[in-house]
Amino acid sequence: MSRNILPTLKAHFGDKVGPEVETKDFPTIYVAREAITDVLKFAKEVLGYDLFVYITAVDYLGWRGPSLPHDKRFEVVYHLYSIHHRDRVRFKVAVDDGESVPSVAHIYKGANWHEREVYDMFGIKFAGHPNLERILLWEGFDGHPLRKDYQLRRWPDLPPNK
Repeated sequence: MSRNILPTLKAHFGDKVGPEVETKDFPTIYVAREAITDVLKFAKEVLGYDLFVYITAVDYLGWRGPSLPHDKRFEVVYHLYSIHHRDRVRFKVAVDDGESVPSVAHIYKGANWHEREVYDMFGIKFAGHPNLERILLWEGFDGHPLRKDYQLRRWPDLPPNK
């Protein structure tokens, strides 16, 4: 059973957090892009979410399902776990193409490579990241393969073998 942390976050951050989305597993809370570092630092230091699990992203280009609480193209999704409380939480940040998300690698060291992977696969930049370079593909690779508008029409040119 998950703790209800939204009232605590609302009391501290106001309209920068929320809404909370109903899910079967654990809470999913939207956070304003500019507040994500403060919210994750608070989650770690005050609420006890001491274990960073992973970061991923979702591309909603052309999606026509139930309405989202935003009109942005992407969501960056953060999964955290509290070892002491045996509790999980999911935070989501809505971001448009060309916007950057503040890096949380200084809060959770494990976020470093995950942010690089999201950048590599989706093209979402993380402002303040210590080394935002491709991690899975080579530097000359054209595009970001997990974006819904990416089309591979031919085999990409491979980098020279050194």
